[in-house]
Amino acid sequence: MLVRNTLALSLLATGLSAQTATPPAPEQQIAAAVSALPSEERAGATVLGYDAAGKLVTLRKGSGDMTCLGHNPKDEAFHVACYHHAMEPFMARGRALRESGVTGAQVDTVRFREVRQGKLPMPKGPAAMYQLFGGSFDAATGEVSGARPLYVIYIPFATAKSTGLSAKGSATAPWIMFPGTPKAHIMFTPRM
Repeated sequence: MLVRNTLALSLLATGLSAQTATPPAPEQQIAAAVSALPSEERAGATVLGYDAAGKLVTLRKGSGDMTCLGHNPKDEAFHVACYHHAMEPFMARGRALRESGVTGAQVDTVRFREVRQGKLPMPKGPAAMYQLFGGSFDAATGEVSGARPLYVIYIPFATAKSTGLSAKGSATAPWIMFPGTPKAHIMFTPRM
């Protein structure tokens, strides 16, 4: 409980708020969201964040290939994710399903069915995603500290056999997660 309270206080102090606080200013949300990306991708990224009512909105329409999803102020733990724009239909559908009350594995059950029916497009080639989990964002400096990065390359429907990657998780080597599904992806961890 002490860790959760400390994290919530830290988020409030830095401009990224816990459940009851309002979202930070759009500029702060944008800076936090793009922090997951390599520096050369940040200026051109489209950024989704939250308005004063807590509704997800486009904070910045970018000219690049990446879309970043800012930290949800309803969540205590800091999390931002940036993914190739080709993944937006899949990601947006997941958000819509969750907002309508669909939870857990059922979200993917619906999305996978829609992909197979041709209703939900997936990228034709690999698509990157960069994420940061935990830690805190300092709005004054624009820096994230203590967050854990996670890197993913989506390769829809790929398998261990089609890629030569292991389907067994590893902290020291890339591996394929959700093989054979629309959200099959190569996992990379920073310890590699």
